[in-house]
Amino acid sequence: MTVERAVDVTDELVSAVAHLLPQLTSRMTSADDVELVEMLATPGTNLYVARDGANNIVGMLTLVVYRIPTGLRGRIEDVVVDEAARGQGVGVALANAALELAAKVGVDSVELTSSPARASANRLYRRLGFEQRETNVYVWRPR
Repeated sequence: MTVERAVDVTDELVSAVAHLLPQLTSRMTSADDVELVEMLATPGTNLYVARDGANNIVGMLTLVVYRIPTGLRGRIEDVVVDEAARGQGVGVALANAALELAAKVGVDSVELTSSPARASANRLYRRLGFEQRETNVYVWRPR
């Protein structure tokens, strides 16, 4: 397995994202090629993909690095591993690649959220050294 940072939007990437995102949540709609181009062009946004031995994309993770008044922060979003590839270290490899970049650029912390129902993902994050915070998470959505 290999992990790489996506730098170009290809038909393969668009297809892989369309295949993976519904496995993350049933409410998720896939990003089209225009949205992926915009995302990859956004400073601080890093999309990682994992490839299996046959060079197929089997997982993805997004790391966003951003500066706020209290420091340089990172946030991991949209982590998904194809059902057929789960339990093979894909999530670990993706997270390690993202955390390596985060450390290299000097972030003060990296945060992520995960549903309590995603037991294996939560175990993975704890194994990687993430600490569970006691906090309220709020969301605002424009109408």
